[in-house]
Parts: sequence; C-alpha cells; structure tokens
Amino acid sequence: MNNPLPRFAAAAVIVVGCLALVWVVRSSVKTTARAADVKPEKDRHIAPDFTLKDANGATFRLSDYKGKVVLLDFWATWCGPCKIEIPWFTQFEQQYKDKGFAVLGVSMDEDGWNAVKPFIEEHKMNYRVALGNDQISDLYGGIDSMPTTLLIDRTGRIAKVHIGLATDKGGFENEITNLLDRPAMGMLRAPAGGLLAAGLTGPR
Repeated sequence: MNNPLPRFAAAAVIVVGCLALVWVVRSSVKTTARAADVKPEKDRHIAPDFTLKDANGATFRLSDYKGKVVLLDFWATWCGPCKIEIPWFTQFEQQYKDKGFAVLGVSMDEDGWNAVKPFIEEHKMNYRVALGNDQISDLYGGIDSMPTTLLIDRTGRIAKVHIGLATDKGGFENEITNLLDRPAMGMLRAPAGGLLAAGLTGPR
C-alpha cells in the first residue's frame, strides 16, 4: 500500500509556496502604490516662503522647517471638511513630531483670532496655527478652496497637494511616512509664481 504522506507533504509545500508568492506580490504592489502617492522628486517645486505670527504672537517662517516634512494646511473655522481633517492632523503631529514632521495650519478666517483662538482651544489643536492673508493666498496661486493641504518634503519642495477633503486618512498617512523615509537632499531655489508656476493648481 502506498504511503500518502509524501504526496501530502509535497502538496503542503506547494500551497505554502503559493501563499508566500501572493504575499510578496501584494507587498510589492502596496510598496509601489505608496511610492506613487507623492510626486516624483524631479517634478517637485519649492514651496514659496512666508513669514507669519502664530496664536502665541511668535513670528516664524516656513523656511524655518527645512529638514522636516511639513503638512501645510490652509483652512477655516467655518469649513466642514476642515473639521473632519483637523483631528487627523492632530494625531499625525503627535505621532510623527519626533521623527522630523510638523503640521502648520494657516487659517483664512476673515474674523481673525476672535474666531480662530476659541476654535484651537475647543478642538485641542496641538500644532502651530497662524492667520493667513491675501498675500499668502496669492503666493500660493490663490487659495480658492478649503481645505487646501500641501505636503512638503525635507528640502522644502511640494510633494503633494490635496484640495478639498482627502478621501482616505490612511492614504494621507502613507504619503507622510513615505516622505519621512526619504533623507533630505540639497536645497533648490524657489520659482516665482508659487503653485501656478509649479503646475500645482489642482489636486494631485
């Protein structure tokens, strides 16, 4: 009588091998998708620099954050989608701030700090918030929709622009970790014209 065990063992090896192959392929696809979430480095342009005052009255420049991955969020207290994303950004700030990441919020509220400061306290925003103005809007090609959120790499270059509510918090986080995994490279000079010159006037 033939012993079925060798045939069973061979079948088990084949099954395990197939499962391993599927896992490798899926991991490869996921890694490729993550890499494609942000613009290729050769297609990125420097984010225009600006100087603003935060909620504590301290002056800062965007260029102060070179060497970090920056999430730059243009928002307003009356913006419904902004209220959905702000808790995400608060979590990202807490989770990645010690890994070279920072969130900067630029409020475009016409009512100024009277509206923004109570909102910051109510929503426990743990990142730096400043008031924007028409000059900042023009610098970035016109901020017509909110939220408008930029992911800026360690060299100060725009790697991704989200206009409107991001559809996937996990995808947003993948873009951040993708950029955090990349070392800082040499600094580039900023082009004139902000987002319009950079070809970043819409979602990417």
